[in-house]
Amino acid sequence: MPSSRLAYSFARNVRLTAGLISALALAACGGGGGGAGNAAFFVPPAQQPATPAPADTSGKSTVLMRVKPEAIGVNCTLGGARVEAGLDADANHVLADSEVTSTQYICNATAGVDGLSTLVRMRAEPAGSNCAQGGSQVLAGKDLNRNDVLEDSEVTSSAYVCGGAPGATGAAGSSGRDSLLAFAAEAPGGTCTYGGQRVQSGLDLNANGVLDAAEVTATAYVCAAAPADTRWVSVTASSVQTESNTGYQANSGTGVTLTLPPTPTVGDWIKVVGVGSGGWTIAQNAGQRIDTRGLPGGTDFDWRSVAPAGSWVGLASSADATHLAAVSSIGELYTSIDSGASWVLRLTGQTWSGVASSSDGLVLLAAVNGGALFRSTDGGDTWTNDGSSRAWTAVASSADGSRLVATAYLGQIWTSADGGSSWTARESSRAWRSVASSADGRVLVAGTNGGQLYVSTDYGVSWTARANGQFWWSVAASADGSILYATVDTGAVWVSTDSGTTWGAQSVNRDWRGIATSADGRYVVAVTSGGSLYESSDRGQTWHATSDGGAWTAVASSADGVKVTAAKSGSTIQIGTRRTSTTLGIAGSISGGQQDSLELQYVGGGVFMPVGYVLANLAFVVR
Repeated sequence: MPSSRLAYSFARNVRLTAGLISALALAACGGGGGGAGNAAFFVPPAQQPATPAPADTSGKSTVLMRVKPEAIGVNCTLGGARVEAGLDADANHVLADSEVTSTQYICNATAGVDGLSTLVRMRAEPAGSNCAQGGSQVLAGKDLNRNDVLEDSEVTSSAYVCGGAPGATGAAGSSGRDSLLAFAAEAPGGTCTYGGQRVQSGLDLNANGVLDAAEVTATAYVCAAAPADTRWVSVTASSVQTESNTGYQANSGTGVTLTLPPTPTVGDWIKVVGVGSGGWTIAQNAGQRIDTRGLPGGTDFDWRSVAPAGSWVGLASSADATHLAAVSSIGELYTSIDSGASWVLRLTGQTWSGVASSSDGLVLLAAVNGGALFRSTDGGDTWTNDGSSRAWTAVASSADGSRLVATAYLGQIWTSADGGSSWTARESSRAWRSVASSADGRVLVAGTNGGQLYVSTDYGVSWTARANGQFWWSVAASADGSILYATVDTGAVWVSTDSGTTWGAQSVNRDWRGIATSADGRYVVAVTSGGSLYESSDRGQTWHATSDGGAWTAVASSADGVKVTAAKSGSTIQIGTRRTSTTLGIAGSISGGQQDSLELQYVGGGVFMPVGYVLANLAFVVR
């Protein structure tokens, strides 16, 4: 029967299987091959059990069904309806809790993007393999051609309501009551914003084969998703309160402020496009924020000065950036155990050239140019040195501090597998300038002054020349060693994504100095001499300045890339905190200019997440 018309189906003395409810649930939640949930199932807030019917003396049990709201939880993550069914064992025409033998959940679904309605229709099922005693087949699918009729080619799921096996003949009694279902189109409105289908059920009390209005005991709705074409609103006023699932064209020469929907539901979205020259700003309500990771300008740093001035040449950070170490070329070694809020002078009188830290910040290794390697296992409280005297240029450490590596200018690479108790010379003597290690110490990369990069994937036992000859300055490695970075003095930043086998330049030429990366290699910071500190949030593919200018020399990063420590020669140490979202509440916002667009979707907990953007200007402005 056409699904756009009122359709009736009845069943007397039948077994209400999970099939019917499964079919409805599939239609609502996109199951059974139906796609990504382009309908949402809603039930009115109050549903009562089936209305009692006159007593049945036939000896046959009537099937009863009731529908109740289902709160958000493990059964329905977005809420929905609970459908309970069973035989009326006590023949009082009320489905008691003890009579419930089947419970199904019809769950609300988030709006899809194709704008297609979900349709349901029934047809008779003859006795056979699907239903031994015959019954009904429930068909569901998307209205692909938008004609409000569920055609056979559109059916993506089906289930069966089967009659039960004949029972023993009982005493003659009066006729029982049929259970009826009725389907009808639901116009757009308060129940279904974009229309849908209304599903009603009840007992055929007057035995006329039609579910009359007075016989309806439960009503549920299968609601269509928002149409694929966005409803756009042109805004010329200075401010507007937005509505969910609506697009806004900011068309003003002085700017438009659009406040996020105050009570969104998960899956709601808004779109903003800058048409006028004044651009736009998306403001927030109390308790709301916008996740800005992945947006240009969304991961800029907020900087603060934290340490005494010095001729800083090396920095090291624990994984959480709580423990920090800094060395100066004119004698000082400082440590901090409170993310840079305070610093303690540990050693003096050495021409330090580099420092490295374990992930917990307790194992520290510091190098002296023309002196020894100094080691601490208590976060810098006490130190020992190896008694060497070499032109040490750089050091690196595994995450646990057991595997260490050090480079000497015009000397060799030295490795230790016992936390610095003993050292082994590796590779040939070259103009080694920098070195970095993976978290386990297996992958190592070292740079030379005027030569090639060298990579080891066996804890430094053997080394392979990579890339071409450059004046390599600094190197960095992701935790697993798959992503490697290297800076060139008056050159580019080079990147490898295959543990150093191949390399490519990924930035413009600058006087690059130190570089550091997050554990996953996604977030990278690199400093320049006489320029700015640059950051990348896409593994070095794009870069933008995120600090003032100066003689930057060194940089270190937390494992998540959120906290960065950077230093200039002759200046104080700077602590930068990478933004990951707007400021919580009404103080936070994000702004764009003319021809900039942004689409946000609500993901719960007061958080909106960007799902798409177009940027004609340099970056979004995040506050």
